[in-house]
Amino acid sequence: MKRLSKRLFGFSLSRWWSIVLKEFLQLRRDRITFAMIVGLPIVQLTLFGYAINTDPKHLPTALVIGEDSVFSRSFVAGMKNSAYFDVVETLPDEAAARHALARGTVQFVLSIPVDFSRRVLRGEKPSLLLEADATDPTAIASALAALPGLVDPVAAKDLTGPLAHLNGTPAAFDVQVHRLYNPEGITQYNVVPGLMGVILTMTMVMMTGLAITRERERGTMENLLATPVLPVEVMTGKIVPYIAIGLIQATIIVLAARFVFHVPFAGSLIALYLSALLFIAANLTVGITLSSLAQNQLQAMQLTVFYFLPSLLLSGFMFPFGGMPRWAQFVGNLLPLTYFNRLVRGILLKGNGWVDLWPSIWPLGVFAVIVMGVAVRFYRRTLD
Repeated sequence: MKRLSKRLFGFSLSRWWSIVLKEFLQLRRDRITFAMIVGLPIVQLTLFGYAINTDPKHLPTALVIGEDSVFSRSFVAGMKNSAYFDVVETLPDEAAARHALARGTVQFVLSIPVDFSRRVLRGEKPSLLLEADATDPTAIASALAALPGLVDPVAAKDLTGPLAHLNGTPAAFDVQVHRLYNPEGITQYNVVPGLMGVILTMTMVMMTGLAITRERERGTMENLLATPVLPVEVMTGKIVPYIAIGLIQATIIVLAARFVFHVPFAGSLIALYLSALLFIAANLTVGITLSSLAQNQLQAMQLTVFYFLPSLLLSGFMFPFGGMPRWAQFVGNLLPLTYFNRLVRGILLKGNGWVDLWPSIWPLGVFAVIVMGVAVRFYRRTLD
């Protein structure tokens, strides 16, 4: 009891304060941890406060104009005024429209038939056709909900005087919506393919991020640095085993997507695996670079989180990419997950070929080469 009372009542405020100061000094010396303490809340506030938008507007829209009439111009103007549709180009025919939707350059295509105005004046109740890329049902939901409300104002504006009798119920014309690639709007068709990129990003960056820091903490890094090998040989040698792990993970996700969630597989299996291989290599170069910067495994984990968070939020996986402000889209276009989401959804849901996939393939290759160069440079600094 006497010894216990000594421990309880022999508490030294000065010794306790010394330990507190020691911890603060260690945090100050650990620049990466200190930067994460300040940087992570700022990044989260910025992303969630400004970049995330669940009601995307100004979605890219193309026109296939069979005739240029008063009614068609009024309806297109109404689409623009709704703020949901941003007309970016005029396409010559239906084939060009399908190609633009497959590549993802536009979200909607409005087709105006050749005899549209004549049929309106005859009271035949013609239809305009709006084709929508429905791979992400959330991204187009608000725009499609606003579409029916555009017909009556156009009819009220243009069907006046002798034509007023055409402005009744049902409306003088309507809009037929075709949801392509995911007509039933099943969320799993969009989420499950995107999960492949999210899982590969998290595991590949984390595993390789810990690879070099683990050797450094265990003292085996010095032996590796003493061997007569080139930096690029060390980097690529460390990456290869994780590529095999990434392909195994991709296979598991594809099998689950097809047989558990019943996601359609409209494209090429070879194209999917080659895209996954390039994406895995890009993420492994990121992990190697982070491990070269970090001094220990804790720092490597912190840097992984700092990289993973913007990738998750700005890639179009969780929130519609088109609804983000321009600066957020610019940052998202620097991240490999953005392009891989487009690739995997294009292959599985749209059946895209190499021509349609190329705009998302070459940025992944450039990213992998640039980041590998950065990793080799930092590794050379470690050698020195």
